[in-house]
Amino acid sequence: MWAFHNPVKIQFGAGALEMLADSLQGRPYALVTYCDPVFELLCDRITAQAGQPALVIDNIQPNPDFTELEVSCARWMSVEQPPEVIVALGGGSVIDTAKVLAAAGGNFHRVRRYLQEGEGRDQLAGVPIIAVPTTAGTGSEVTCWATVWHSEAQRKYSLALPELYPEVALVDPELTLELPLSLTVSTALDALSHALESLWNVNRNPISSAAAISAAREIIDWLPALVEEPQNLMLRSRIARAALMAGVAFSNTKTAIAHNISYPITLRYGTAHGEACSFTLPTILRTVVGHSAELDVLLAQIFGTPIEVGVEQLEQMLHRLGISTAYQDYGISDREWLEIVDEAFAGERGANFIGEKARFLAVGQQ
Repeated sequence: MWAFHNPVKIQFGAGALEMLADSLQGRPYALVTYCDPVFELLCDRITAQAGQPALVIDNIQPNPDFTELEVSCARWMSVEQPPEVIVALGGGSVIDTAKVLAAAGGNFHRVRRYLQEGEGRDQLAGVPIIAVPTTAGTGSEVTCWATVWHSEAQRKYSLALPELYPEVALVDPELTLELPLSLTVSTALDALSHALESLWNVNRNPISSAAAISAAREIIDWLPALVEEPQNLMLRSRIARAALMAGVAFSNTKTAIAHNISYPITLRYGTAHGEACSFTLPTILRTVVGHSAELDVLLAQIFGTPIEVGVEQLEQMLHRLGISTAYQDYGISDREWLEIVDEAFAGERGANFIGEKARFLAVGQQ
């Protein structure tokens, strides 16, 4: 028995941003975005079609942290009439910040208490969100959780509430044309990880698997070409669609071991999230090949047969993109690596993984 649920209305394609006014339906809105010249121009486009926002929150930093989120929530309380909807224009950090704002209702301490103590669920709000992603990777526009970082305590939390599914996702590949090449690669590899993580997952189902296979094949086939032609809108559209499909897949399964391994590496070493969660993919694939006939069939649709050859090609692609698949190259000692792996397998996302820790470690030493 299985079930699949995703309530987000998706509008995909070049020019999707022009659907924002219709999505707002005249409601006063808060605009959450980056403080950056490129985004100032995009904000001008939004105000031209949807009117002035009731509030602008633009103090967003990569990997939303407790400190910045508390400031953002305080700004929410600075207006007399709270906005009725949030427009999140940006990458995963912006959309995740919007979800925290939506849950906090202006009081970050409510969210902090819920994350740290598991209490106060009934005090959390659920302001509607219209997500306008400008990267192709995180899938936050179609999930109900936000990654929240507490760098001072070296902790990562996941805020997960059904109310935090965005109301609408406007996925416009034209908005990704301005992405730096390094961010293009990193976010696409994050999406590839989402896709694969939803396959070697105890929560997978036929719909999530179909979306994941489509996403992984598209990224593997087209990301190297996009690196060569970053202004090619057709290629940007393919990667944006793949990232969206990967988001749909893991919106129902959650992530697994690759992501759980990545979090301390990002916290301690500042490694970009997409790189931190993708460098272990070849090792994990070698770990799960042969685990079950059903999974092998799914993986063969991505990598062909024998699957091991496709995995080698994936590893070569990562190397060409500048991603090392050796943990030592990230400054991690052998002892720290074992500690990271132990903690990852013991965590919630580790429990989603169908493979075994002993085999993962053994394969990594080969």
